[in-house]
Amino acid sequence: MAWTTENSVFRYHGHNRIFSFNHTSSVSLSFHRPLYSPSLSSVAAAASLCCRPPRVSTAAVEYASQEGEFDFGAEIARLRSLRSAIENAKSMEEKVAVVERDSRVKRFFGSRNGGVSRVLGGVRCDSYEVFLVKCLVAAGQEHVLRSGLGLVEGEFESVRSSMRSLFYGLVEMIEKWEVSDGEALEKKNELSGEQIGALKKLLKTLREIEQFYDCIGGIIGYQIKVLEILSQSSSRKQINRTQHINEAIKCQLLEIHSPGGLDLSKNTTYASQAALWGIEGLPELGEIYPLGGSADRLGLVHPDTGECLPAAMLPYRGRTLLEGLIRDLQAREFLYFKIYGKQCITPVAIMTSAAKNNHEHITSLCERHEWFGRGRSSFQLFEQPLVPAVSAEDGEWLVIKPFTPLCKPGGHGVIWKLAYDKGIFQWFYDHGRKGATVRQISNVVAATDLTLLALAGIGLRHGKKMGFASCKRNLGATEGINVLIEKNLDGKWAYGLSCIEYTEFDKYGITEGPLSPNSVEFPANTNILYVDLPSAELVGSSNNEKSLPGMVLNMKKPVVYEDHFGFRHSVSGGRLECSMQNIADNFINTYVSRRYKGVEDMLDTFIVYNERRRVTSSAKKKRKHADKSLHQTPDGSLLDIMRNAYDLLAQCDIKMPEIEGNDRYADSGPPFLILLHPALGPLWEVSRQKFYGGSISMGSELQLEVAEFLWRNVQLDGSMIVIAENVMGSTRIDENGEPILQYGHRCGRCKLQNIKVHNEGINWNSGDNIYWKHDVQRFEALKIILHGNAEFEATDVTLQGNHVFEVPNGYKMKIASTNPGLAVDLNPIEEKMMDSGSWLWNYQIKGTHIHLEVVEF
Repeated sequence: MAWTTENSVFRYHGHNRIFSFNHTSSVSLSFHRPLYSPSLSSVAAAASLCCRPPRVSTAAVEYASQEGEFDFGAEIARLRSLRSAIENAKSMEEKVAVVERDSRVKRFFGSRNGGVSRVLGGVRCDSYEVFLVKCLVAAGQEHVLRSGLGLVEGEFESVRSSMRSLFYGLVEMIEKWEVSDGEALEKKNELSGEQIGALKKLLKTLREIEQFYDCIGGIIGYQIKVLEILSQSSSRKQINRTQHINEAIKCQLLEIHSPGGLDLSKNTTYASQAALWGIEGLPELGEIYPLGGSADRLGLVHPDTGECLPAAMLPYRGRTLLEGLIRDLQAREFLYFKIYGKQCITPVAIMTSAAKNNHEHITSLCERHEWFGRGRSSFQLFEQPLVPAVSAEDGEWLVIKPFTPLCKPGGHGVIWKLAYDKGIFQWFYDHGRKGATVRQISNVVAATDLTLLALAGIGLRHGKKMGFASCKRNLGATEGINVLIEKNLDGKWAYGLSCIEYTEFDKYGITEGPLSPNSVEFPANTNILYVDLPSAELVGSSNNEKSLPGMVLNMKKPVVYEDHFGFRHSVSGGRLECSMQNIADNFINTYVSRRYKGVEDMLDTFIVYNERRRVTSSAKKKRKHADKSLHQTPDGSLLDIMRNAYDLLAQCDIKMPEIEGNDRYADSGPPFLILLHPALGPLWEVSRQKFYGGSISMGSELQLEVAEFLWRNVQLDGSMIVIAENVMGSTRIDENGEPILQYGHRCGRCKLQNIKVHNEGINWNSGDNIYWKHDVQRFEALKIILHGNAEFEATDVTLQGNHVFEVPNGYKMKIASTNPGLAVDLNPIEEKMMDSGSWLWNYQIKGTHIHLEVVEF
């Protein structure tokens, strides 16, 4: 594997030797010996870490070709031929025989390496596993086995030079040095328990790749696709923009346009109607969360154990990101209950992975929260396979330790085929679902106001196959774009919405930079989607490359990893990834004549727009120390949530400070903290009827964990926290012994009218504050804690300083002003009102709007 340094570097698969020379006028040669002594005892000790020190043979020394000299064409042709022969084989025995005839396999499993077969036999590999191993070798990845079997034959890489004979002499010297203690190195065919475990894990990885990528030819097909993309990438380095255009024409891709669609922020009447369609259609909708990504940029680790954690576990605003997604969903279900009086529990499908124990962590989180009061049967967790990372130079799999290729999740685009393979579509149908909304874990504002509901409503109402929620794209952001594609196919004109990932901009001649007068501005791809389930299933079950949409090798950033010797590597490379939004490429509409303006209205795909901070703001990367940029960090996304809170409450005649640009808060906290439970809406039209009048001062904190809430002329200067145990209802044990949340049943309630709250609030000067976690130090606060169905009312009072009002289940507390002080009245709720409460908000649809009124009992 190639070491990234400033020098030319040889490739040596055993990783125990590094050879380098500097390009100076006086050529110097440096040889770094292993970190252990070459004595027999030291070699034996090292063997426990990495099998045995590899042997180096002068017969196998090869110089890697210069850039571009790897013969992609010949290798692709060889593998395509092999794939075809394997596909034509009728039994496993025939498949094995086909692979064994491959020249690379014959060479590796020849007499010199006869111990390989004995080792495989020693771990009791069946015929299918032998087939997998031989496919690995046929794919050109025999170094994965050599790393564990001590069979390195010495493959080196460097620029050609007059030093060739010197290097051959050096290798011969090492050959003699390595066998000086001789006999102990002959035990090649015995593996330690650790090595056997690693080999079995490799076999599991190979099995998953072979089975999941069966639609393109398994392991061999995976490698073919990698080489095809690398070959295209290598070719693009040598062609200019005109050639790009010519290639596009040959591919019959004529133009890409910026797509037109409904702007929810401008056409508010239609937006409200679309949102109502979304609410009405909630019983026909599922929810899909692709949570399998490794989220390396977030750098999340367990505070006690140091274990790397997936993004779903990020503690954000007092709870994990996954809990936040479920709260948003429950808020929509609560809204459905308030309008229609019916219980609706949406089935949730979550794609996980083995990266950072993602699957185990998510499963454990759901179990700890008793499946969020939804029942185990309303969830399906399905695990995506990990795929090997490859070198950009020649597609070689990167190896981190014996028998262990560096593997990562294969992108969220595998979700459609995996959902079909795992029976997820049928599971949705069994729950009566026709469509589904899709959102990613790191986007913390996707459910703001009506974006998701309007998207789903349009999709369901108009029978669309797929929809995108989009917004203005930030210049230089690491995000793709949505486009309208126009093609000419066999004399017919084809149109459809799609996505181009930012890693593919060069391929399409898309440049980053300030817009010129004639340039086109494309909207951001946010991965907030609506999908028609039967249409998605048809693609996922297609048993060809279509089921893996948008396959790319993201090589914008180097692959960084640490090997088993503790050496850190930075290699140009990537892994084969699919993009879930590119399933739209299968939903193209064709016409006999060319269409011009307004074609989007006739398509099976559609797009809606909204203000960016109401569509996407991600907590996907850790903010670096002293970094002034807050883009895509938890810190920056919190500011967008505060901006949304301002937009919501300022329209309720509540005076509050405006939020400036992110740069203003790079070295300080936000101007205020306002955290509102989504069940207060989630539509802002609903929320705004619960708030009116008053003010929120600079530096104040407002946290409302309550849905049945009324605010009238409240002046807040400090911290006010209202926590209800039963925000949207209470749980009951069902016939399976599971707690199920019953919406509207025994909710906590709070009324605040004509009150002033003044206290010292948050200690904004504390260095321990982490605002995006809602982990802050306070001097004083007003806290109202509602147990069970407890109620709290305060009218015409001033609450100065530190107060905690804790109301027990089944009671109502009233606070009034007396001279001097406060009068606190605590009385039990009447029995007939225990379930419904003494008052509630009544929701009614009038035209395209939802009207609320307080009903007193």
